[in-house]
Amino acid sequence: MEIVHTSQSRLEHVDFDNLGFGQIFSDHMFMADYRNGSWLSPRIVPFGNIEILPSLCSLHYGQAIFEGLKAFRSRDGEISLFRPEKHQERFNRSGSRLCIPPLSKELFMEAVVGLCRIDREWVPRKQGSSLYIRPFIFAADSFLGVHAAETYLFMVITSPVGAYYKEGLNPVKLLTSGEYARAVKGGLGEAKTPGNYAASLLPAEKALQQGFTQVLWLDAIEKKYIEEVGTMNIMFLIDGELVTPPLDGSILGGITRYTVLELAAYWGVPVKERRITIDEVLARAGDGGLQEAFGTGTAAVISPVGWVRHGDDLITINEGRIGPFSQKLYDEITGIQYGERPDPFGWRYPVQA
Repeated sequence: MEIVHTSQSRLEHVDFDNLGFGQIFSDHMFMADYRNGSWLSPRIVPFGNIEILPSLCSLHYGQAIFEGLKAFRSRDGEISLFRPEKHQERFNRSGSRLCIPPLSKELFMEAVVGLCRIDREWVPRKQGSSLYIRPFIFAADSFLGVHAAETYLFMVITSPVGAYYKEGLNPVKLLTSGEYARAVKGGLGEAKTPGNYAASLLPAEKALQQGFTQVLWLDAIEKKYIEEVGTMNIMFLIDGELVTPPLDGSILGGITRYTVLELAAYWGVPVKERRITIDEVLARAGDGGLQEAFGTGTAAVISPVGWVRHGDDLITINEGRIGPFSQKLYDEITGIQYGERPDPFGWRYPVQA
């Protein structure tokens, strides 16, 4: 792999005590080209502009995918990734839906690990902060016409980040999707592609204007089955059982979602992946059976839900406070990520110096 080091690091200008999310980028980036049926020319180069033509097909037809994972620094200085192989697998699943050629596990890890190794000083030392890693692929042909491209560009960039929610691990307020739909079975809902996020922008803006944090998406057909939150999967603790919607083609399978389900089963908590309606959630909140609700995702890890509004109904969950199960999950997952707790599952992947 070719490596070109930057001549002028920007590291000294970063205030690591006041990091936002996805606003600052490290010194280097990874690139590889796909042409003639192969991924070629893997390289790490200084972070900077790339040149494209205005006829770049992915600008017009959206043939692009991305991933998001993190690197963590433990108290003793060791840097590790969290379940990178799961992200590589999902990356390829997304790519297959958009006719994007797959990446080998070796190339994906070479890119992610190599970039983290070179920019290891960009991995924050402050507990709660991390280095966010964004692999992405976009079609690189220049044409106007609806068909799959023949060339692609695979890139990885990184960004030191603080907490996703500035307010901390406080319960969020969700508003159901109303007239809007995010995805349908058979569509792009199960792929991590930009179009899914573009579809959420207007409903999310309207939710914010009404004082809510994110949208709780209901199914597009009957508008009653809960699917996911804007940037997270959603889970409910009902009568001691962990319930989450199944991955039936319209929901993105989150890596933190897998982690939570595995941890719950490991702890002996009953787990059920099943369809659940908003009416059931409202009813169980009314009779006391709904103990907790929370979102799961790489960015926020665990995001407790304190309030849900559906039409004229507004429910409060666990008195608007984080529940003990949500807190336990957050403590366990972040404890493993930062090397503070044992990792019996082998989820941490060390980045050697």
